Amino acid sequence: MSTTIKYEPRELKVVGTRPIRHDGVDKVTGRARYGADFDLPGQLIGKVLRSPHAHARIRSIDVSAALALPGVKAVVTRDDFAEMPEEYAAAGEIVVNFYDVTRNVMAREKALYDGHAVAAVAATSEAIAKQALKLIKVDYEVLPHVIDVLEAMKPDAPVLHEHQYTQLVTPKPDKPSNVAKRLEFKRGDVEAGFRQADLVVEREFNTKPVHQGYIEPQACLASYSEDGQADLWTSTQGHFVFRAQCAKLLQMEVSKIRVMPTEIGGGFGGKNTVYCEPVAIALSRKAHRPVKIVMTRDEVFRATGPTSGANVRVKMGCTRDGRIIAAEAVLNYQAGAFAGSSVSPASMSAFTRYDVDHVHVVAHDVTVNRPKVAAYRAPGAPIVAFGVESVIDEMAKKLGIDPIDFRLKNAAREGTQSYYGPKLGSIGFIETLQAAKAHPNYRVPLGPNQGRGVATGFWFNAGNETSCALNINEDGTVSLVLGVVDVAGGLRTALAMIVAEELGIDVDKVRPSHSDTTELGFNFVTAGSRGTFAGGMACVVAARDAIEKLRQRAAKIREVPVDAVEWKDGRAQPIQGSAHRFAPMTLAEIAKVAGKTGGTIAGHAEINAQGAGPGFATQIVDVEVDRETGLVKVLRYTIAQDVGKAIHPAYVEGQLQGGVVQGIGWALNEEYVYGKDGRLQNPGFLDYRVPVASDVPFVDAVIVEVPNPNHPYGVRGCGEVSIIAPMAAIANAVESAIGIRICEQPLSPPRVLAAIEEAAATRKA
Repeated sequence: MSTTIKYEPRELKVVGTRPIRHDGVDKVTGRARYGADFDLPGQLIGKVLRSPHAHARIRSIDVSAALALPGVKAVVTRDDFAEMPEEYAAAGEIVVNFYDVTRNVMAREKALYDGHAVAAVAATSEAIAKQALKLIKVDYEVLPHVIDVLEAMKPDAPVLHEHQYTQLVTPKPDKPSNVAKRLEFKRGDVEAGFRQADLVVEREFNTKPVHQGYIEPQACLASYSEDGQADLWTSTQGHFVFRAQCAKLLQMEVSKIRVMPTEIGGGFGGKNTVYCEPVAIALSRKAHRPVKIVMTRDEVFRATGPTSGANVRVKMGCTRDGRIIAAEAVLNYQAGAFAGSSVSPASMSAFTRYDVDHVHVVAHDVTVNRPKVAAYRAPGAPIVAFGVESVIDEMAKKLGIDPIDFRLKNAAREGTQSYYGPKLGSIGFIETLQAAKAHPNYRVPLGPNQGRGVATGFWFNAGNETSCALNINEDGTVSLVLGVVDVAGGLRTALAMIVAEELGIDVDKVRPSHSDTTELGFNFVTAGSRGTFAGGMACVVAARDAIEKLRQRAAKIREVPVDAVEWKDGRAQPIQGSAHRFAPMTLAEIAKVAGKTGGTIAGHAEINAQGAGPGFATQIVDVEVDRETGLVKVLRYTIAQDVGKAIHPAYVEGQLQGGVVQGIGWALNEEYVYGKDGRLQNPGFLDYRVPVASDVPFVDAVIVEVPNPNHPYGVRGCGEVSIIAPMAAIANAVESAIGIRICEQPLSPPRVLAAIEEAAATRKA
């Protein structure tokens, strides 16, 4: 059922506190088991052969020599995976097409990027498996490739898919194209708006693909039994979604696959879809033995989804007093080898922070010879925010208006009509702007070559299918079985806190655990910042279901009508004003005799959570630029974000800080670097540089709480908004420091130094 539960303010005893996380001891002692930590007797090691070419037709694959190698028990190629129809399904914020997914898992007609899986082996040791890969003979016809998004859009570009015609274009194109889809959003008359504007700023921006950078690589263990059942242990953000994808690709009944989610060492959207899981099951099915596959870091970078790189053009116009009246954007997003970039949510989030009468957004989803992109924390939004927030900063400077005041003048608020459809409900954008402006960091004096930047972010957030079970144990403790995966850390504790609050017991009496796919109904992937929102709503429904049963049991024991019993402070007691008087009973007392009063007491929830409140954030950053090297040093960082209600404030602060740190990496260093041959040149953390502790200051996290009216505790998702603004905020700070606006990311030392030298040469000329 579709479910919303309205927010009602009340005094809270557990929610809002900071208890120790339930899984903390296992994590810090190393007892927690991640994807690569699972083993089964007799297991084989799986390894994948990957294309060395960016674009090549596969004429033939000869695996006979590999199969003849002692110790090799199975080999799979494209012939072991069925052709899939054009069928779409959600995998987090990005939609997948099974026609493409089967080709991404194992290349079929063509290898479409450096690292594309071509074959896989299962052997008795890793050494034998690696040797077997060398014996597989693949006859490639190397084809011209295209890496850059604008190059891929040209009429004479090498075409990846001969069957792909640009969708949503009328009339239908008469020849195939790398432009998979064209999207358009309009509100008002943007040309009329620009004619009315006193100031118009137009800029073009470019970003590179970046990886989610999770520390744990993809890993799985599959065991296919003779009766057609498969068990799968895997590092995933959504075990039910993985089950559905594997069943589809392997043509198995969903009920014959059981997926156990392991602890996950980071995902951030990158573990929403399958890579090695169907391959491991297929190998196990052939070998009749368990098969374990653990990706190397090289494979993670070459063959799993980064986020899109993009070309973005932004044009905005405003009046002399700083009122934005027209906004236009053209977004060209790389999808990787298969259609389905993050351009759709990017299109809808581009200007949604602001109340603008005239808006026009055109967007293109473009295939290129790179790995198929995956979601990455507010997928698509950081890229377009880089452009929009840079232009807003430039307008504010030209008008001499404080950058936060400029945004306050144009800020979206409750009732603002978005250009992509709905009116905004109760939101806290203005409150984040006010909190940021009031923060002491906004008034810290700056020195030479130092600058301050401001930027804001918006994200939709999500709900979707969620279920959980709450079992009252005979000693009065509670076993909470969850279907939402704890991706970011702290989710289990937050949901246990909500259950404890509802039941009126201590949080250490609630023991949360993850289900496998046989224990609960379907749960959507943990994405869209839905974990605490949807999981919390399910926990409330399950807890209230259990409370109703506890009231019934207490009424039966005390021999009074149920409507004479209320649940308060962890016990059943006479309702105020009732004529029936009886001795209260605690949860533990009722549970102790449950077997004599009707059996086990449990609460259940099977819901489709609705009413996710959008999130907003305002960020301030101070930087210092070394003019001799181009190095940008982040001096201090502040984020003010509306989270609705912080269930566990420490974990919310961690979410905000974590998103900022990833955004700093994106802004300053991270990028995929390809050679002229189309091969990735930096597939490892040595050359693909993510931030380390010395790169970032302490991030001041300011929690703003404007309750979401459609959640019993006012929760808004908080995990994604924080990564949206850093690219723009840092670019604005660099412009403030050196007077040069750089419209390409990352702002690495070579790029910044080149901009400084170019500006100096221009001045001399």
